[in-house]
Formats: sequence, structure tokens, C-alpha cells
Amino acid sequence: MVWAMTPGRLEAFSDGVFAIAATLLILDVHRAPGSVAHGLLNAWPSYTAYAISFLTIGIIWANHNTVFSQIARVDRAFLMINVVFLMVVAFSPFPTRVLASTLRDGGRAGAFLYGLTFTLMAIAYGGLWLYASHDGRLLRDDADPKTVSGITRSFAPGSLLYVTAMLSALISGYLAVALFALIALFYVFESSAYGRS
Repeated sequence: MVWAMTPGRLEAFSDGVFAIAATLLILDVHRAPGSVAHGLLNAWPSYTAYAISFLTIGIIWANHNTVFSQIARVDRAFLMINVVFLMVVAFSPFPTRVLASTLRDGGRAGAFLYGLTFTLMAIAYGGLWLYASHDGRLLRDDADPKTVSGITRSFAPGSLLYVTAMLSALISGYLAVALFALIALFYVFESSAYGRS
């Protein structure tokens, strides 16, 4: 049987899922009750959850494109790992909404759900790359070794960072949210190191 799926086709589908998930995030940003000024100021949990999630999804999307720039072929296992990864990405607006709705009251349960979702996303994303890059299984013949090693290094701390932030929600939802924001900022800078040795 000839495998017809190409990396470009899979990447285009993935881009669509990222775009939909990122767009859905804004639907849960609402003004709080009261006067306009009061309502806008008191909607800060929605703004916070939206900003962290949108930034995180944007970073993951950008890095997903970097990953796919090194992929030459797709097999069924890689396709299915990507599907599981995208399933979690598509789910992310829900824990974002839960986090926003519970943050004013401390948000521990909401932050834990959020952390669990993004931990699963990090595990699936890391698995996607490790499967593709193991012994160069799906990589281009001319894949840049510096970029490949940079991508691999960037995945190493991801799951651990999200597990740490998730568990910190058991102590304080605010602490967990601060850590989620710091993880997003970490990956903004980490992604710029892909091409370095």
C-alpha cells in the first residue's frame, strides 16, 4: 500500500486546528457585571487566561512549523501521534475557560486542570518529535543537525515544567498561573535557540 499523506498536507491540517483553537479562546473573554469600566477591570481573570493560552498556542504553532521543516516523510504512527497532540490543542479552550472562571476565587482546581491539559500536550508534542527524530526516522536527509539538536533540547524540560506548575496549583492557583506565564516566556526565548549548537 502506498502512503499518500505528505508532511505538507498534515501541517496544513495542523495549522487549521491551531487557528481554530486560538480563535475559540476569545469567545470566553467577557466583561464582568457592573459599569463598563468596573466590568472591564474585573474581567482580569479572562484576560490573563486568554493571554497565557494564546501565547502558548502561538509558540507551539510556530515551533510545530519548525519541527515540520525538518520532516521529509509521514507514516501512520506519526500521523496518529499528531492527531492525539492536536486533540489536546483543540481541547485547550475549555480548561482556559475553567481557569478564568475560577481564578478570582483562588483557582486551584481550574489551574490544576489547565496544567494537566498542557502537561498532556507537552507529552504528546515531545512524543511526536522523538518518534520522528529517532535515528532520523522521518527527517529530511539534509536536516540541519544544529536545528535537530536544538529542537530536541527544547522538548526536554517541557513536561517537567508543566507538571511542576500543575502541582503548584495544589498550593495556590495564582502561583500556578504565574508559572504558566513564565513557561510561555521561557519558550519564547528557547525557540530562538533552535539553530544554535
